[in-house]
Order: sequence, then structure tokens, then C-alpha cells
Amino acid sequence: MARGLIHIYCGDGKGKTTASLGLSLRAAGSGMKVLYVQFFKDGSSSEFQLLEQVGGVTFLRPAKKFGFYRTLTPAQREEAREFYTEHFRTAAAMAKDFDLLVLDEAMSACRTGVIPEAEVLDFLKNKPEQLEVVLTGRDPSQALFDAADYVTEMCKRKHPFDQGIPARKGIEF
Repeated sequence: MARGLIHIYCGDGKGKTTASLGLSLRAAGSGMKVLYVQFFKDGSSSEFQLLEQVGGVTFLRPAKKFGFYRTLTPAQREEAREFYTEHFRTAAAMAKDFDLLVLDEAMSACRTGVIPEAEVLDFLKNKPEQLEVVLTGRDPSQALFDAADYVTEMCKRKHPFDQGIPARKGIEF
């Protein structure tokens, strides 16, 4: 590819991470090198165990788990901000050696302030020319929306969780 584009998978519906994983599989299947980076997750979803066995895919998982952001104390939020900002910077430095970079839950991380949106926007503006980038999460800012070439919104119309059915292994995680 001559020029990599920027994708946003957003919305309140199921499928943002799943779509980014599908694109990662497609890219790896065509010989591309994929860097998959998670924010707010621990990499324990079932799909990662299988995708890790696919050549050309590298995962950068958070080495620390903080739990739900809304439940963190101010001190824990500051610790999460420092940790995830460094996590993003590590990914950005590594990205030059890859064809596809997925920043899973990056928009949520920007929205809550655990990674500086200005740094993400600067990275997107100055990314390696051939690098394709995917950002997932809810509620992209207008600046992130404007920086994207693709924006796909997953819209929840109905979800079993609303009926008290918890997430099921193999389907939701």
C-alpha cells in the first residue's frame, strides 16, 4: 500500500473489537505485520489465544489492570493515566515496524484522559506513510473523527445484557 489510512470503529453496539480483529486477521493473512494494542483490557478474550498463533501479529497488552475507570479513585486514575500514556508511547514507537496498528479502546482512553488525545492526534498526523491505523471505542471526539478516513459506527438496537444475560465466553469475550 502506498498510503495507510485511519479507521474508527465506534458506537454503543457490539462489534468494535471484533471488527478490528477481523481486519487484523485479513491483514496478517495477506502477509502484513500487525501490532494490536489494548487499553482497559487484559487480553483474556478468547479470540486472542487463537490470533496469537497467526504469524505476523504482535500483541501489546497492558502489564497492569486497573478495573473500570469510573470506579477508580483520583490517585488510581492518575496512576492509570501515567501507565497508559507510556503504553501508547511504546506502541507509537514500535509502529514504524508494522503495516497495521490497532489501538483497541483508544477513543475511550482519550475521552477519559488516560492517554492525551493531543498525542494521539499528533501521532496520526505524523504516522509512517504506509501505516494503516484502527482506533476503537465509544464517542470519538470531533478531532479524531476528522482525522479518520473511515468511520464505522456500531449501533446497539438490542443486547442480551439489557435483559440480565451476562457476557458469554466465545460470543462476547
